[in-house]
Amino acid sequence: MDKKQAFEKRRRRVRAKVCGTPQRPRLSVFASNKHIVAQVIDDTIGKTLAFATDLNIKSAKGTKTEKAKLVGAEVAKQAKSAKIEEVVFDRAGKLYHGRVEALADAAREAGLKF
Repeated sequence: MDKKQAFEKRRRRVRAKVCGTPQRPRLSVFASNKHIVAQVIDDTIGKTLAFATDLNIKSAKGTKTEKAKLVGAEVAKQAKSAKIEEVVFDRAGKLYHGRVEALADAAREAGLKF
């Protein structure tokens, strides 16, 4: 099994278990080679409730991991303003370390529970 197949298998396995509800929406993380994006999604109506990316954060300087921390804090701030306290974490097939872990830790520190 090559890297692409392993990623797809992980992505399908994670996504099959994770579903966002109005009470606990899904915090979805997408990490490309250059950027990172986080969304809080209610899957029952298919609507994005909060959104943050390193492209929209003016103070996003430094390493990609540092940018991921800023994105995690920003998406948590937006979720809090939308009265969302708890979410379900969707790492989208990525391994839980590095940028994905940094984003999750920053979101937890900013007040999201998952």
